[in-house]
Amino acid sequence: MKEWFRKFSGKMAQWSGSVYAFVLAVLLIVTWASAGPYYHWSDSHSLFINTTTTIITFLMVFLIQNTQNRDAKALHLKLDELIKATRGARNRMLDLDKLSDEQLKELEEDYKRICERDHGGDTGALKAIRDEREERSAAD
Repeated sequence: MKEWFRKFSGKMAQWSGSVYAFVLAVLLIVTWASAGPYYHWSDSHSLFINTTTTIITFLMVFLIQNTQNRDAKALHLKLDELIKATRGARNRMLDLDKLSDEQLKELEEDYKRICERDHGGDTGALKAIRDEREERSAAD
């Protein structure tokens, strides 16, 4: 059952992000809107689109969440492998997903302090970009 759901949710998430799904959704809305005058914009006419979109949204939440969970897990495993294979990297970083939100916030603050210390108060990303530009200019 799990394997079937994994395959099904992957295919559905891929299809739902396609141009065909978008065109189908637009056609459904245009058809519904064009039928409005025929049904005199009755409550049942409105109920149809509301019910349809609610059911589709409800089901899509589970499908998309399943694929996001799998993608996140695969990405974390790839990063874990890179950390493990990188000489000098701290292997204790492999289990960060098991930390509490408070512990992650504390670790984030530690890295911000390290970045500010190493780059003279400049943000790490901005400093790295500036340093890289200077290195390229010096090499040319």
